[in-house]
Amino acid sequence: MLDPRLTLLRDGTAARSLEGIVPATRYIDTTMRQATVPAAALRRAPSPDAEQLDQLLFGELFEVLDEADGWAFGQAKRDGYVGYVETTGLTVQTTAPTHTVRALRTYAFSVPSIKAPPTGLYSMNALITAEGQEGRFVKTAAGWFVQEHLVPIAQAEPDYVAVAKRFVGAPYQWGGRESLGLDCSGLVQQAFYASGRDCPRDSDQQAAMGEPVDVLRRGDLVFWRGHVAIMVSDTDIVHANATHMAVVIEPLTEAIARTIAKGGGEPTAYRRL
Repeated sequence: MLDPRLTLLRDGTAARSLEGIVPATRYIDTTMRQATVPAAALRRAPSPDAEQLDQLLFGELFEVLDEADGWAFGQAKRDGYVGYVETTGLTVQTTAPTHTVRALRTYAFSVPSIKAPPTGLYSMNALITAEGQEGRFVKTAAGWFVQEHLVPIAQAEPDYVAVAKRFVGAPYQWGGRESLGLDCSGLVQQAFYASGRDCPRDSDQQAAMGEPVDVLRRGDLVFWRGHVAIMVSDTDIVHANATHMAVVIEPLTEAIARTIAKGGGEPTAYRRL
């Protein structure tokens, strides 16, 4: 059965690329857009009050099936999630990224000076297209970034656990992937992206990665129903959770006991990548 979260289909209309794969009454050509804001909400319905399912970070592509009343319905190309994004945060002028933000978050400036007004605050894994350089500043369509906060697009972090730990203290945000707020699976996804790994969006999808294990070690993933955490040692986890409303490190035994007490049950899987 096709996963509706990952299938570019709505009201019987599907992307032409799905013809012969997905049953539909008609198939149409899509158009590609690119995120032009630090983080654009991908929502369940075309309304600012609708549930946020995911986010597009700056520079990420969005394949649009339909647009109406200021909203685009389409699919995030990086993780495949389908939903609605406000068109004010998208452009048709797509560019190939040359760099990615590797700092947890960084400002872009209106001119190449740290004293200049910022044009936006950008999170780790935002995709940047360099247009030039002046001293330590890299020119982009969004403004001027400090070179030290960017890395070439193909340069990966060696340790996704260390990346995840850098998010400690970040607020919890349902559907979030940015350093200003993210959820449990968003934290895993961001850590994996920074380390050069593909990663699906939701925890149930992530539970299909890797292999099952019985004895835990650093780097393993722990799953509950609707939740995921990363082992940072043989005993402790890092996770974004709604109890603390933040990314925290805590003993796995404490998290298990708390979840059981709230009726969430024991972990459902332990996976090693």
